[in-house]
Amino acid sequence: MKREAVIRAAARAFNRKGYHNTSLDDIAAALEVTKPTVYYYVTNKEHLLFQCFLAGIEPIRAAFREVKDREAPARERLDAVLRHYGEAVASEFGWCMVRAEDQDLSPAMSRHIKALKSEIDQGIRRLIREGIQDGSIEPCDPKMTAFALAGALNWIAHWYREDQSLTPAEIAAAFVTIFEGGLRPRSAPQAATRAPLRRRVRIAR
Repeated sequence: MKREAVIRAAARAFNRKGYHNTSLDDIAAALEVTKPTVYYYVTNKEHLLFQCFLAGIEPIRAAFREVKDREAPARERLDAVLRHYGEAVASEFGWCMVRAEDQDLSPAMSRHIKALKSEIDQGIRRLIREGIQDGSIEPCDPKMTAFALAGALNWIAHWYREDQSLTPAEIAAAFVTIFEGGLRPRSAPQAATRAPLRRRVRIAR
């Protein structure tokens, strides 16, 4: 619990002041402990940022594991993952999830972060492909659609603050509702009407 408190305090400080403008002294002061106490749980500030990144991304990875064997259309499983994604980005770990890769981290740590982000991206693409196959998702380019979904969710970290009127869960639900309208297959008459435009708008769905 104490280690989690250190990580959460760091995430809030990074979110408020930025990584380079935050010191371990700042984090220790926020927790009302000494800096050696912080060092007991992390080796340095870089390691602390990485732990914040992991804390934010783990609920998304857990969501993929949870829906893996669920007997439901792929679009429903994708919705569940995207809800967890949205909630994570709207949490205190959102800034660290989205911006950690942009900081001056060691090559090894940067590679680790990129690998985990790629894992999430590939998981979203896989669910999109499965949805196209089972008919629950409108045919589209899985790569571009995954980029659009993740890009929209990641942007939450740039504007959402804890004093917003909506909770992270409500923000995530609102985004998924918007995505649902674009991913849901159209009826035959609608599809026929939209056919001439499909090639041009497919990426935007």
